[in-house]
Amino acid sequence: MALFQSGNPTLSQKIFDRSLESTDAGTMTVRGAINKFGFLMLMVIAGAAYTWNLYAQYKLQTMTTMLWVGLIGGLITGLVVSFKPTLAKYLAPAYGLLEGFVIGALSAIIDGMFAEKYPNLVLTAVGLTFGVAIAMFLLYNFRIIRPTQKFKSIIMASILGIGIFYLITILLSAFGVHMAFMSITDSSPLGIGINIFIVAIASLSLILDFESIEAGAESGAPKYMEWYGAWGLLVTMVWLYIEILKLLSRLASSRN
Repeated sequence: MALFQSGNPTLSQKIFDRSLESTDAGTMTVRGAINKFGFLMLMVIAGAAYTWNLYAQYKLQTMTTMLWVGLIGGLITGLVVSFKPTLAKYLAPAYGLLEGFVIGALSAIIDGMFAEKYPNLVLTAVGLTFGVAIAMFLLYNFRIIRPTQKFKSIIMASILGIGIFYLITILLSAFGVHMAFMSITDSSPLGIGINIFIVAIASLSLILDFESIEAGAESGAPKYMEWYGAWGLLVTMVWLYIEILKLLSRLASSRN
């Protein structure tokens, strides 16, 4: 089924195809997926508020521990959901909470770095993230941007390239090789340019997420796929927020 070919690796064609063989009671709806996405966002906010408050109370060691719990736990939980979509209704809320720990800690650290000169940097990042998401939804809803096969292929190739790029930089860092343009305080044209490109790809990935959820509902995917679709959308939103936060940090550094 070509309609399930999303640029988001978490919302792949094969997973939706396999779900259609399920005898799970009930069928997926767009409203159901959106409602569940809203619940997952509440979990993210709860987790973020917790680590943010730890930073505010100067409990930095505890905050750092929760940051690593979120990073490792989120990775493991995400991998499990990717291979077992039927578990999404149980693990997606946990994933949201874990990602909240990460987002809250990173946001608090960056907010502290720019508190004096740019006190609203984090709030701006949150506003831009939701603004971009709403804009992408409207562009998709009114069919201004159509997720053609060529469009999907370009987004998927870009995501794969970004993933390989991240992996290479992590491996190099492990061996003591650090690329200056990867730092959030690096304001070089190269660093900002790469960051803008990644933000653009993350934004356009939302179009494909919306299509996957809509197509799943139209094709009668089982009810549990609402959780899976909501989780896939959350993955992209978290990615988009972190990249926007990094971009704003770079731009703020360039003005110092």
